[in-house]
Parts: sequence; C-alpha cells; structure tokens
Amino acid sequence: MNAATLRIHQTAMRIFAERGGTVIGVSDLAREAGVARGTIYNNIPDPSDLFVPVCDMVAAEFRESMGLACAHMDDPAEKISASIRLSIRRVHDEPHWGRFIARYAMLEPKLGSFWAEMPAVELRRGLASGRFRFQPDQVASITATAGGGTFGAMTLVLNGHRTWRQAGDDAAEIILRGIGIEPAEARAITQNELEPLPRMTAFNAA
Repeated sequence: MNAATLRIHQTAMRIFAERGGTVIGVSDLAREAGVARGTIYNNIPDPSDLFVPVCDMVAAEFRESMGLACAHMDDPAEKISASIRLSIRRVHDEPHWGRFIARYAMLEPKLGSFWAEMPAVELRRGLASGRFRFQPDQVASITATAGGGTFGAMTLVLNGHRTWRQAGDDAAEIILRGIGIEPAEARAITQNELEPLPRMTAFNAA
C-alpha cells in the first residue's frame, strides 16, 4: 500500500468512526484527506466501496502488529495478557482506531477475527502444557469472552470511565484468572511493561 492509498484509507477509517455508515462521498473524502479528487480515483478502484477494504486494512495491520509485539514471548499467559492490554492501550493512543473497532466490530466479523487466531492457539498450547485449566471444548467461548471483554474495556477508555492501564490490566487479569492462573500471578503478569503497538500511520507506507 503506497503512502497516498494509506492516507486515504486512514482518513476513511476516521470518517467512518466519527460519522457512522459505510459509504463516504468522494468530495468529503478528498477534502478530509487533503488530496485532489483525482488522487482518490487514481489510488482507489471503487471509492464508493471503501468500507470493506478499510476493515481489511485494520484487521491485517492489527494482526501483524500484535504478532510482532508478542513474537519474543514464550509464556502463553503473557501473550494472551499482552494481546488484551495492547489492544486497549491503542484506543488511548489512537482514538479513531478505537472508535472504528467499537462501532463496527459486531457488524464486520473480520475486525474481531484475531481473537480466534493467536489467542486460541495460545489457549490450546497452555492447556496442553498444563499452564491453563479449562475444558478443551471451551476455547471458542473463552476467545469470544476475551474479545468481547476487550471491546468493552475499549469503550470504557473511549468514554473516559477508566484509563487504558486500569481497563487493560483488569480485563487481562480477569481472563487469566478464568483460565486457571492463580490470582497473584495473574496480577503480576498484567504488570509487565509493554511497548505500545506502532501507530497505523506507519503500516506498510511506501
């Protein structure tokens, strides 16, 4: 994705997050992005159908960024905690991203698909090693609970009810305790310092 296309997609994400809906006028998009209408048409095959490509961009970037952020972690509990806490921190760092996720996650399943991927793998790995304690057929329910709890915590941050640290640490601790981590250790894991996810503006820009 070149820099102009990324800028257009980023702007579209912000407009969707602020205004709702799934269609944006080309003139509005060009004005908000600070580019000419011709730039929109030269970089976007169908400007009237940007919602799905924006969802694809958000989902792919999030998956890639989270994978890089957790690549050095070996403990499945640490990886699950980090995935929750970093998601919630990004809402603080990039509110438009958070509002987009909060508004559309239930409408577009791909925005929540991450929770059925890496966290599910780590749950199965932790269960097999004895790190976690739950029934094997509960993985889907646990990932749905983790994803839903994370989205709920994002909303708390967006609405100013909790800080990203409070909401992230609480959500991660609750999930870890629910899958069998002792309370004191669950709390300790959620206190590990993490580097924030990179801002989306750096995603595959060229």
